[in-house]
Amino acid sequence: MDKDLFETGLEKRKATLGAEYVQKSLDGADDFSRPFQEAMTAWCWGFGWGDEVIDVKTRSMMNLSMIGALGKMTEWELHCRGAIKNGVTREELRAIIHIIGIYCGVPQALECMRAARKVLDEAEQDKS
Repeated sequence: MDKDLFETGLEKRKATLGAEYVQKSLDGADDFSRPFQEAMTAWCWGFGWGDEVIDVKTRSMMNLSMIGALGKMTEWELHCRGAIKNGVTREELRAIIHIIGIYCGVPQALECMRAARKVLDEAEQDKS
């Protein structure tokens, strides 16, 4: 594995998803899952997110659209938190969900809306 890509990926992953979440994922990896965690960190986060051509806010918006289209709601919720951390606003989240509804269907948009509501409510509670 390319150690530079891994280190870049680790930095990018922690910046978006939170250091505690990432460390818990890495610490929870065993001999079976560790190679995937390392490869995903290097490839997705090091190679993909390490490319500075697209800013993190735009990249988060793209991810929400694609993950929403795939219907991967656990990942959508996780990346929704990261998107907010990367500067995506409530209004932008709403617009992304509208586009998901148009291109992927209303039921999928409703799933995204539920997940976004949960994430936004948690963010509000954290501010209190």
